[in-house]
Amino acid sequence: MDVFAPVPKLNAPCARGPVSVRSPLLAVSCLGAAGELVRMEDAVLEMGHLGLRVDAATRDAFVRAYAAAGTIPQMEAAYRRHKKTGLLITRGAIRAVASAYISQQKYYRLGAFVADAGLCRRDAGNLLWNLYLSFAANFKMKSLQRAFLEMVAAGFRPDLTTFNIRAAAFSKMCMFWDLHLSADHMRRDGVAPDLVTHGCFVDAYLERRLARNLTFAFDRLDGNAEPVVATDAIVFEAFGKGGFHAFSEVLLEATAGKRRWTYYKLLGVYLRKQHRRNQVFWNY
Repeated sequence: MDVFAPVPKLNAPCARGPVSVRSPLLAVSCLGAAGELVRMEDAVLEMGHLGLRVDAATRDAFVRAYAAAGTIPQMEAAYRRHKKTGLLITRGAIRAVASAYISQQKYYRLGAFVADAGLCRRDAGNLLWNLYLSFAANFKMKSLQRAFLEMVAAGFRPDLTTFNIRAAAFSKMCMFWDLHLSADHMRRDGVAPDLVTHGCFVDAYLERRLARNLTFAFDRLDGNAEPVVATDAIVFEAFGKGGFHAFSEVLLEATAGKRRWTYYKLLGVYLRKQHRRNQVFWNY
């Protein structure tokens, strides 16, 4: 196979000319982005024949390519090959592998992967722990609580994404006491709630028809603040977006710059929409 031949359907700068194995990272990145996994493997073999060293960045791109276009077994094999070199997998590759597991709903394998990657790695920040919490939340609440306590015991400080993973799990189970305790913990740690946090409260309260009590919750969450989403997007892959969150994002995008919104104003519009929908339902 001619590894120097141009690769079809590539984005710039890869599409500007032939992919040369004399630039290993470029070759692997371009072939991987095009889903040409067989040609990518051939290119790596050609690098070995030419005496070129495959560096950490190239091996990382190799894992990301299999995570994006390969099967789960292929991705895991690529990760094991990377691990044998003694190099640490980067945050970008961790996200790619996690997204592949989540998209296939392989949460048990996700938990095993993040534990193997090294939960106590400081260079990855809270990413691995947050992924581990996402894995635990899809099994039992006790597992989620145990994982959170292990994270704190290991010396990691929960961030907004950590709190919102727990809030999303509590919201789905309508565990109001735990939701409010989590909000109190956020306030003590100086972590400002975002749209995701508010959405967890709204969805749980509406599920139990307690909309009148939302004012109490929003007062504790700073409902007069301007809406912002600061949660890691990988959480939405694992849990999806709640009703209030998804509705608010559409509304904010549609009225961008035309009006100043707060969480309270968004809540008012959302409750009116829910009320009208219920009226239409009962009329039929």
